[in-house]
Amino acid sequence: MTLFHFGNCVSLAYFPYFITYKCSGLSEYNAFWRCVQAGATYLFVQLCKMLFLATFFPTWEGAVGVYDFVGEFMKATVDLADLLGLHLVMSRNAGKGEYKIMVAAMGWATAELIMSRCIPFWVGARGIEFDWKYIQMSFDSNISLVHYIAMAAVVWMFTRYDLPKSFRLPVTILLGLCVYKGFLMELFVHVFLLGSWTALLVKAVLTGAISLCSLFLFVTLVHSN
Repeated sequence: MTLFHFGNCVSLAYFPYFITYKCSGLSEYNAFWRCVQAGATYLFVQLCKMLFLATFFPTWEGAVGVYDFVGEFMKATVDLADLLGLHLVMSRNAGKGEYKIMVAAMGWATAELIMSRCIPFWVGARGIEFDWKYIQMSFDSNISLVHYIAMAAVVWMFTRYDLPKSFRLPVTILLGLCVYKGFLMELFVHVFLLGSWTALLVKAVLTGAISLCSLFLFVTLVHSN
């Protein structure tokens, strides 16, 4: 039974990535190693972020239960490095915008999935006691895939030299939401005392809204050129 639960969690987490890779046309471009390079860039960026946070943002030593608003906001600001990393990956790949976006997003999201979900699944999901948190973790990995595709699309639009002036404000707002989404989610959970399933639902809705806005701007920009 534990092996069956482990298989369900892994399938729910990893199969959407495989389906996205196959159905997006990346397999036809032989983009596997490009995605691997994007994943390697993700690891390098995360290492730099960890070193920066450990150096300049020590552990919060305030009262228990008190939310360190300023400290968490500053830590979230470090996620700007993800935008630079995605831009670096896309700038090193030649091709259409859709291809660049999907290569960067798939490599980035898959690297995060492997580094943050693989060991918890192997250690926890095979445990004797059933726990819903691993199912939630699987759903969260799918939300992360959508998030990184939207983030890569927004970064691609923001760095275009021919981006219309009317697009700059909404694209900048979407960039800010992509960077500070995790901070906003932690703030919502702390203020409204959200449960785990409710927080996951709010995260899915927020990510869906950002993704739909990004898709609308992307389609409008591509068809206008």
